[in-house]
Amino acid sequence: MQMKRIFWAWAAMLTLAWAGATWMGWNSPPDVPGALWWQMRRHGIYLTGVWSMGMMSLIMLLALRQPWQERWVGGMDQVYRLHKWAGMAAGATAVMHWALKEYTGGWIKTAWGTGGKPVRDAVLAWATDWRGLGKDVGEWAFYALVVFIVLTLWQKLLPYKPWRKLHRAMPVLYLALALHTVALTPLTLWAAPMGPLLAVLLLIGSGAAVWSLAGRVGQARSYAARIESVRLLGSQPGIAPLEVLCALPAHWPGHRAGQFVFARFDAEEGHHPFTIASAPDACGRAADGAALVRLVIKPLGDYTRHLHQRLQPGQTLRIEGPYGHFDGRGAPARQQVWIAGGVGVTPFIALLEARQSAAVADGLAPVAMHYCTRDAAQDGLLPRLQALVASARPPVVLTVHDAAQQQFLSPQDLLRYGSALDIWLCGPAGLGRAVREQARQQRGWHMHQEAFQMR
Repeated sequence: MQMKRIFWAWAAMLTLAWAGATWMGWNSPPDVPGALWWQMRRHGIYLTGVWSMGMMSLIMLLALRQPWQERWVGGMDQVYRLHKWAGMAAGATAVMHWALKEYTGGWIKTAWGTGGKPVRDAVLAWATDWRGLGKDVGEWAFYALVVFIVLTLWQKLLPYKPWRKLHRAMPVLYLALALHTVALTPLTLWAAPMGPLLAVLLLIGSGAAVWSLAGRVGQARSYAARIESVRLLGSQPGIAPLEVLCALPAHWPGHRAGQFVFARFDAEEGHHPFTIASAPDACGRAADGAALVRLVIKPLGDYTRHLHQRLQPGQTLRIEGPYGHFDGRGAPARQQVWIAGGVGVTPFIALLEARQSAAVADGLAPVAMHYCTRDAAQDGLLPRLQALVASARPPVVLTVHDAAQQQFLSPQDLLRYGSALDIWLCGPAGLGRAVREQARQQRGWHMHQEAFQMR
């Protein structure tokens, strides 16, 4: 997967740059008991510091949500996954950095004494007076970073809304850690190739932090929109999906089928990702000529569960995007398989709407589609899905798996399609894991999955 390759390439770049600078400034330890351990401790502290700040800089860069990042990583959902991986790596290496600094010195001193202990490294001349401040600020920023990462990973500790507000402090933590880095990085690490790389990373990360604190992230792709209509797709408010038709301004750039947007109905709540459940131009235009797009919102939490009571035609909202590369295409030689679970069917509705004209059939392949639903009889999206499948070009063969009738999709069911598959999946995480595990056993299966885990 592209995201994993980028993560490990980034880690390797940081490690190689540190190794180059360490080799250039290497001094053989004196023939004194414990000298080698003191040197290992010293370089361990520097390496973990480089890893942590390098990953933190990547986090700040990815937080800008730039279009080129999607092309680089393979979709905005993958940008968020890389952001999360980098966050976990930054936290883990920061803990290692802190533990090496706080505890290993005492162990080495107890075992071998202070003989062979390196003298304190020289730092940049103009940063000498900042050493004390940088050390104190970095220590407190480290404690805050660890708490924040724990709250992010252990989601039950803190609901999304207060977590989102807390997340706004991350740029401040980065700037504090950048000060710590500049004040305490020794001259040996500022030597090439580590020095230029570290300087660039700190400049980029600090610039991104200031940009974020100024509230500029996503502004270039943010549009003032209007709710045209709101319709409940079912008979149970708070349970059935909600269809929201949005009118967008003339400068909206348009979207591709399968993409998503961040929609903000309430400034206090913030934005949430929703798939655009319509193909380009499929919803026509409003009376004033505004382009219309359809969002289908599944009540999954406290906020979305009450949206049917809050949203009314004529209300304004902010739309940011579009994002995503979930286009349902693949290699012509491969069988296309689409798997949707619950509200994960929405990107496929858009893809099916794009297949309603024979004029767009060129370059598209027939599809075997599987739709997993809790109760087909109560599913407000199923009739629309079946109608679109019936007229899709090239043909799409639909199989419905109705949990209410004990009809479940097994990953082994896909074996009948052969050994060369392009699998497009959008649905619950458990379904994705099961299919991905089967795909790992089949060398010819390529899997594409939207990962809407934005926290």
